[in-house]
Amino acid sequence: MNPPRSAYGASPRGGRTQWPGKAGSTGARGWALGVPLLFAVSLAFAQPTPVGLWRSIDDKTEQAKAEIRIREGVDGVVTGVIERALIKSEQPNCDLCTDDRKGQPKVGMEIIRGAKKSAEEDVWEGGKILDPENGKSYTLRMKPLDGGVRLQIRGYIGPFYRTQIWIRVQ
Repeated sequence: MNPPRSAYGASPRGGRTQWPGKAGSTGARGWALGVPLLFAVSLAFAQPTPVGLWRSIDDKTEQAKAEIRIREGVDGVVTGVIERALIKSEQPNCDLCTDDRKGQPKVGMEIIRGAKKSAEEDVWEGGKILDPENGKSYTLRMKPLDGGVRLQIRGYIGPFYRTQIWIRVQ
């Protein structure tokens, strides 16, 4: 009498079949290796840098307002542009702005200018951030949190500040 065959052909264990997904099978080993690898790859995308696509969260309503793309130039200076509005604004243009952005559409507008990485820590500062809703510019400080998954945005006017936490999209 012939020994039983598994789904993969002749049984390697003298008649004992080994089914896919059982402990010790190739499928289980694949999961055991694949899950940690997937986790490691996802951590690689979370970088402690502000460069990337971020979803801004309103500090008052806690609703997502816009997606902002932050880029770093060859000189290390960071800029940020509104790529997409997530909430329809009654004023699509920055009519309250007082600089070269006055009257410009908010989508496509550069709202972060001139920030550079600090030599001591993972903080980008020295630039300005514009709030297109009120037209005011604030001294900027950006700090990646949770390995770069979140970004603390802090705008200062003198000793007073306002903080938002943005969420990385990409």
